[in-house]
Amino acid sequence: MDTFFLSHGAVTLSVDETIPARAFYKSWLPAAIAGKQAPRAILVVSAHWDTEATPTVNVVHGTNDTIYDFHGFPEAMYKLKYPAPGAPDVAERTKKLLEDAGFGPVSEDHGRGLDHGTWVPLMLMYPDADIPVCQLSVQSGRDGTYHYNLGKALAPLRDEGVLVIGTGTATHNLSKMGPHDAPVPKWASEFDTWLKDSLLDGRYDDVKQYEEKAPYAKVAHPTPDHFYPLHVALGAAGDESKAELIHHSWTNTSISYASYRFTAKN
Repeated sequence: MDTFFLSHGAVTLSVDETIPARAFYKSWLPAAIAGKQAPRAILVVSAHWDTEATPTVNVVHGTNDTIYDFHGFPEAMYKLKYPAPGAPDVAERTKKLLEDAGFGPVSEDHGRGLDHGTWVPLMLMYPDADIPVCQLSVQSGRDGTYHYNLGKALAPLRDEGVLVIGTGTATHNLSKMGPHDAPVPKWASEFDTWLKDSLLDGRYDDVKQYEEKAPYAKVAHPTPDHFYPLHVALGAAGDESKAELIHHSWTNTSISYASYRFTAKN
């Protein structure tokens, strides 16, 4: 399995047909099944699950609940459901891999379902909700190298039929959003371009140290929670993996939906 970083952008992606990235997500399944094996399960590292002390997995037996972790949106969005089965075996395997790599203790959450960073893209990618899903948290108090190494510990999952996805946003500063038709500001475009060039050129050490290396890093990501899922997905593919930009678009002036595939070296 390749690994992926997907920019999920605004929660309105779930209902707004005018968001360009929506077509990208809806095209996922036809592209994914073209001569490729479907994943037996999906592990999502979401920006919207941040645990302070240790990594945490959600161990769900039965169906995942749909979490509405947002406020002030149209009522129809609170009626959407993504009843994907839990993947308790993958959660326990993830926990073991991390603890064996020195990331323990890893906590278990038996009551948490899927946050919108997970179910919004997945409802477009896999609308039948028939693939088991579990989540792994980020720790925003750590750094990029920590999350990259956490991803490296998860690399065996790729050979076990598990699709590893990090979901966040390539640029994420909600205080600087604007109208859809406004020009992309310099800080957003320069950070976004730096990220693309760094990934496609294989400068992964720079990506790990993005706060020191990237232009406008603290403007593009005032907090790192929406960026660390990229480090996990990149680490899971390995040091010699190849990055590919698979989608790029903007909304709200400065929200980049840049999304990447990471293919491990054979």
